[in-house]
Amino acid sequence: MSEKELYRKITQNFLNAGGMPIPISDTVIEIMKMMFTEEQARFLLNFKKSYRLEEIYPITDLEGEALDRMLKELMHIGAIIGIKSRSAGVIVYRLAPFFPGMLEFTLMRGEFGEKQKKLAQLWEDGFNEMVDMTQKNYNSIVKVYSKLPALDRVVPVEELVEVPEEVILPFEEISKIVDKAEVVGLATCYCRHRKDLLGDPCKVTDDRKNCFALGRSAKFLIEQDFAEEISKEEALKILKSAEDQGLVHKAFHTRFDLTREEDGICSCCKCCCGTFEIHHRGAAPMLSMTSYIAKIRTDDCIGCGTCVENCNALAIELEDDIAVIDKDVCIGCGVCVHLCPENAIDFERTGPRKVMVPPVRLNR
Repeated sequence: MSEKELYRKITQNFLNAGGMPIPISDTVIEIMKMMFTEEQARFLLNFKKSYRLEEIYPITDLEGEALDRMLKELMHIGAIIGIKSRSAGVIVYRLAPFFPGMLEFTLMRGEFGEKQKKLAQLWEDGFNEMVDMTQKNYNSIVKVYSKLPALDRVVPVEELVEVPEEVILPFEEISKIVDKAEVVGLATCYCRHRKDLLGDPCKVTDDRKNCFALGRSAKFLIEQDFAEEISKEEALKILKSAEDQGLVHKAFHTRFDLTREEDGICSCCKCCCGTFEIHHRGAAPMLSMTSYIAKIRTDDCIGCGTCVENCNALAIELEDDIAVIDKDVCIGCGVCVHLCPENAIDFERTGPRKVMVPPVRLNR
């Protein structure tokens, strides 16, 4: 097997582990070569599902200290995630999804070395290739994406959630999500750090440490130096600041299964963050689950444009100096409601709904 074919095969393994479908290009292969030695790549060749330690022995020639060292190296890179099973009480090892997943781990430590700068540029090149692929095969690719589950769940600005107490669901309140987590880890935002490395810093916030890992995922990331443990009180202060700056809370779940516990929370902006940026650039749709929608009170709107400027989904426009919300694009984050100086926007609960907005169609 050639070197290129080896790295292509392990890339496919990561893609099979979950996440967005992406083209396996020479750029992606170059990223994988930067991430893994050939020995590590050959080990990963047969690593295709979740394994207990005793289940790994049949798929590798490594044993004892050599196997232990390999697993530790790959967990430190972020290629393999090792988390203790709740039911069995033993560590279960699995591949990280490629994107989102391993992509974030490559730059999550906030380092500014030459390797990180090169990785940032390679990821940028890879995103441009995704744009080209989508735009050239637009209809067929949008059809594929439409069948995927929501990649994230929007958690609204908490002060806007006014459902009667007996029917409030914990996942609708950021404080309850944080409170139920056994451990909270704080990490550098991969998306904004990547933009810093490219010389194109965030236009919305100067904060960089505002991504959170929760529970068992937090323990893993803290152990591997991707995150630092912080108190729940400190986490809520950072999340409140993010709301005031117009950032969107998005919760992520293991294998994108919204019935499972939350792995983490990101505070996203339209200029940096992957789930928004790749949509606005024309590479992929927005795929989010939400439970709310914003509605303009036209009699109170003065057409100041604050909501238009701060809508990360680009769901709002001014028509005859009145804000108009596209209900098919609104992700129910509450940022526009929270920041409207005239209090001219209502926030209504819809119940869970999937928002799937096709990628921007570029004129080429």
